[in-house]
Order: sequence, then C-alpha cells, then structure tokens
Amino acid sequence: MRILRLTTLFICLLLLGACEVEGGVERPTLVGVAPTVASAPTTANPVATAASPVPDDALPPTQGSEASLRIGMLTDPGDLLPYHNDSADERLTAPITELLFPAPLLAVGYSYTTTGVLERVPSFENGDVTLSTVAVVRDGEESSGDATSTLTEAQQLQVTFRWNRELRWADGVPVTAGDSLFAYELARQLNLGQEAQSKLDLIERYEQLDAHTTRAVLRPDFMDAAYITTYFTPLPRHLLADVAPSDLFNHEFMLWPVGYGPYQIAERDQTKLRLVRNAHHPGPQSPFESINFLFRDNAELLWSAVAGGSLDLVAFDQPQSDVLTAIRAEAERGAFQVSSTASPIWEHLDFNLDVPLFQDIRVRRAVAHAINREAIAHDLLGGYGQVLASWIVPGQAAAAPPDLLTRYPYDPDEARRLLDEKQIVDSNGDGLRDINGEPVTLNLLTTQGSPLRLATAQRIRDDLAAVGLGLSIQELPTSALYSPDGPLFRRNFELALFAWIASPDPRGWERWSCAGVPSASNNWTGNNFAGWCFFEADRAIRTATTTLDPDERTAAYQRQQELFTQELPVLPLFQRVDLLVSNPQFTGISADPTAPFTWNMAQWGR
Repeated sequence: MRILRLTTLFICLLLLGACEVEGGVERPTLVGVAPTVASAPTTANPVATAASPVPDDALPPTQGSEASLRIGMLTDPGDLLPYHNDSADERLTAPITELLFPAPLLAVGYSYTTTGVLERVPSFENGDVTLSTVAVVRDGEESSGDATSTLTEAQQLQVTFRWNRELRWADGVPVTAGDSLFAYELARQLNLGQEAQSKLDLIERYEQLDAHTTRAVLRPDFMDAAYITTYFTPLPRHLLADVAPSDLFNHEFMLWPVGYGPYQIAERDQTKLRLVRNAHHPGPQSPFESINFLFRDNAELLWSAVAGGSLDLVAFDQPQSDVLTAIRAEAERGAFQVSSTASPIWEHLDFNLDVPLFQDIRVRRAVAHAINREAIAHDLLGGYGQVLASWIVPGQAAAAPPDLLTRYPYDPDEARRLLDEKQIVDSNGDGLRDINGEPVTLNLLTTQGSPLRLATAQRIRDDLAAVGLGLSIQELPTSALYSPDGPLFRRNFELALFAWIASPDPRGWERWSCAGVPSASNNWTGNNFAGWCFFEADRAIRTATTTLDPDERTAAYQRQQELFTQELPVLPLFQRVDLLVSNPQFTGISADPTAPFTWNMAQWGR
C-alpha cells in the first residue's frame, strides 16, 4: 500500500545520514556550566587545552583500588541528552549517556536486551505486541459518502512498554510513563534527532495507559521489525515542563542533565567530566564510586597515559590507519591490552548499473577479483580488519551461511580472463585496456576528509591498474555527494565508495528493492543507488522487511543475499574497527559492535 511505501522512503532519507561516517555535528561549547537543575557540586571549571598532557592531578585521588575509574576519550560529547542528532553523535555520546539515561532496550551484538528500564522486551509471546485489523481509506480515493467503496482493511501493530516502577531520577523523583509521554510530546515540537524523528514517522499515536505503561500504535500496514523500539526514552517532566521547547537546546540541562541511571554528574568543564553514583538508582551498584572522563584530542597521549597508569581505559572510535598500527605495536610489547571489534560501519563499492560497461556481470566480477580486499583491510586497519562477503554483516541474525554466498577472492588472473572474454583488451600494448580503441578509465566518487576512504580508493586504483583498467578518483564534499540533487540520488556516477551502518535490524528495503531506485518517478528518493532491480531479489527483500514470521524473514533475507552476491550490484569491502585500550590488570572489558563501550561496566574490575 502507498502508506507503507511512503513510510519506508521517508525512513530511508533519515538513514542516509548514516552514509557519512566521518564527521558529525558541531558540538556545544562548554564554558564552565554549573548545574541549576540538580543538587550536584559546582566547580571552578579550569580550562585546559585539548592537547595538553594528562597531569597526575587532573583527576581526584582514588580511595582504594576500585573507588575511581579513569577513562580517556578523544572528543568532549557536548550535550548529554539520550536523544542524538545522528549516528555519529550517538557513537560519540552513548558511552556517557548510557550511564545517565540507560537505553530502555540496548542493542548488544545486534540483538536487543533490557537494561532494567523496561520490565521486559515487548513481544507477541508475552502479549506486549498485538496485531489488529483496522479500516483505512484506499490509496488515492476521496470519500464519496459511501464508506464501503472508500474503506479497506489493514493490519495495525500496537506495542506496549512497561516501565520499571522502581526507577528514580537522580533528584529522587519517581520516573513515570508520563516522562516518556513528555519526551514524545517534546519530539513533536522540535527536532530531537534522526532516531526520534523516524519513530514519529512510524507511529500513529503514542499514549500513556497508566503510571508505568505506554503504548505505541503504529501506522496501518507498517510491518517493519523496528516496532519494538518505538518507545520514547523518558525526560524529566518535572524539570523541563516549564522550559519552552525553543529554549531547550540553550538550557543548562543539555550539558548538565538529571538522569535515572547508575551515575549522575558531579563536575564538568571543557577537558573532563566526573560522574558519581546515583544514590536513587535501584539496580546493581557499579564497582566504581566515581567515573572520570578526560577529553584530549591526541591519540598517542591517551594510549601513553594508559601505559603509564594514569588512565584505566581509552576508547578509540574508528581510529585511522596510523593509530591502529601504532596501538597494535604497543600492545604486542605489553604496554596495554586491546579489545577490538568490527564496527557496524562498513565500506562498499557501488556499480552504477545504468553504465553500459557494468551491465555485463563479467566486468563487475572482474573488478571484484582484481581488488585485494584482504590486503586493504589488513594494511589499512592495523591488522584488525576483515573482508565482508555480504551486506548483512557477521553477527546480525539474518546473516547468510558462507555456503550460500558467492565469493570473490583476490585473483587478478581471473579478472584478466573475464575482461578478455568480454573483449576488453589492451590493443596497443600501453598497459591500459580499451574498447574500440578508447582506453577504459573508470571514475570513482567518494567523500572528502576521510584518510581511510582515500587510501582505500588509491589501493583500488592500483589493483585495477594491474589488470589493465584505469581509475580516476574524485572526492566530493559530503553535502555534495549526498545532496538530493547530487550524483548518488541522481545516479550520474560510475563507481561510488562510501559506507552504510549496520543496525540490529538489517532492514534493506530502501537499499535493494526496485522501488528504492532513485528516479524522477519517485522524486529521486530511495537508497538503491546501484539501480539493481532483480525480480526475485526484490520479492525477497520485500518479504524480509514486512513479514512478522521470524523463520520466513530469515529465509527471505538469506535468499536475497544469495542473489545479491551472485549479481554483485555492490561490492562489500570491510567493516571499520573500534578499539578499547586498557591497563593489563583491568578485567571484564568487552567491546561490542552495537553497544557503547560502557555497556557492561558492572562486570569491570582490576
């Protein structure tokens, strides 16, 4: 139905922000903010430069071996709301906001789990998810007074969220369903970020059933698995109800919020943040009385502080190649221990299937065999990287077993054979293949400002040159590449190198369906930039993203991946890498691809 199509296309536009994995938004500037909405101590807020050393007196002295935890990060997160502008903002702030506002449902290893904020994960089995039949107006028809001619039946999901009755804000006030409803009302009045905006697009209404229960009623015929996350993380109505929505982003609550998690803010300035236990938190106590975050923009300074013992842990989100290589060398000599994980951010090379050359599958496969993805992932990711075989990454529930996937190992001889078979040959002996005497030089578009992506493009260029194909690299500003009028949406490119972000639910309708191909007929929406429209694969991705039967869903996703790797509209390259560097005596740390690194802090220790 049209409502499903419009809903999904709107979501895909929101998700497109995840393509750009290098920047983020400008953060608020800290200028010695003192709290007025919570009973936390004020500080003199001394200002230090971001590149200054980590002095021994930069943090309060510990009281015993586990009284205080010291964590280094490259960037101050700015505001600490549990709502994020985009995926880059979420990766930056979530390790801290998870301690102040634990996610009602936390994605760990591409699967959702409770954190104690909700009593349980909603499901059909426990009765918190229900499906009913409702009457809706048919697409494109105006009512003529005859209800039977203008109404049709549709399926509608309702999801009930049961909030923990023991939760308390850090000032002692109980957390209620009304606080979740308040966040929903606030999101309708101002932009709380991509995630909140996409939830608003999914639901018809969000309502409070009692003091500790809310319910999301989804739009008719919306059957995406994202339904279990249509809650709104509570915000304290008693503190913010009198703040005009237009004033919220300038309010001190943004930088010094009152949460309901195991910690609350005690001290903050431009270079550090100190959290202390929230005495009102009902859950298990963390082993650390306080957590001290230091923000420095020098990676070597931070890992050296771990090696020297002045920091317990440093998190590196998508470090560049030189940082990864240096950290690996230091870890091998025993300076610290490293916990690595494949980032949900994955790089890929898109073929524009409107280009006549790429309409022959032999050419696409030749390019795939010519690129030494194994060497690229190893060399540019410090030995931590691994090649991807499909667009659904390892760890996601719908990942296809290896024997279903067509693989393209590095094999330049096979690449040459396929090009010869296509009669793309070097007719004049200059080392460059040609077609009818015209040398074959492909054009690759990518984003400016990403050393890793540029290095990847250069390695691709060198590998293609070895089999006789030329490649020119064109870097565009992010705003230009992803503009609605830009080369991706208008599909006037040959090859494109950029990234997607894998989420707990694979989704994929907007990226791989025929309707997801941007064109004039759909007002240039959708993310299927390759232009891949393959009937059986289209049917599989539609089934996978709309069925509520988990077995049918998995089977459809696996069939789609089987066809995807056979047809190769896009060549998956590798996942980026996240690292946690910690003191060798530190235990319990477990880097996770989808959860913030503080997700299991209760299990940490020395």
